[in-house]
Amino acid sequence: MTVERAIANQTEARIRQEQAHESAENSKFGFIVFLLSETMIFLGLFAGYITYKTTTTDWYPAGVTGLETREPLMNTIVLVSSSFVIYVAERYLHDRKLWGFRIFLLATMAMGGYFLWGQAVEWRGLTFGFTDGLFGGTFYLLTGFHGLHVLTGILLQSLMLGRSFIPGNYESGMFGVEATSLFWHFVDVIWIVLYTLIYVWQ
Repeated sequence: MTVERAIANQTEARIRQEQAHESAENSKFGFIVFLLSETMIFLGLFAGYITYKTTTTDWYPAGVTGLETREPLMNTIVLVSSSFVIYVAERYLHDRKLWGFRIFLLATMAMGGYFLWGQAVEWRGLTFGFTDGLFGGTFYLLTGFHGLHVLTGILLQSLMLGRSFIPGNYESGMFGVEATSLFWHFVDVIWIVLYTLIYVWQ
């Protein structure tokens, strides 16, 4: 190999590395913008809920004096705990231990599934519907919209799990897993706010 060819190869390798780095940075920036836009949507919904609750005389539908908090609290504990579980999964992947990554990611998905199941059970036992006053409408809108995000998070995790079976898939980068993990933490934080507004502040 000539000196000129060796220099050309080094230059090409450096350019590819810089392009890959720039692409990863752009992806991270785009994902942060996405999370910020989601945050603004939820903040708008929270503001609407607070405004309606503080200005409406008959807040609860007829015959409803409040919400049961024990089961939603259990669901909250499970969902918040799943943030720690997915963090452990991410650390296993960073250490190139796919078996640990898969086990803890599956556990995170199971915890998210438990949360959705608990929410469905709660909905089925409620005595009011979406059209029963401002509380009914805002309750189902907020919890349903959040539940859709939980489902999205589970689907993203299943995609990351499937990609872990592709040989060498995560050797060039783990942005997908990092973004999925960050999204899951976001979903958990949003639920803590929701739980406080809906179940604690009654």
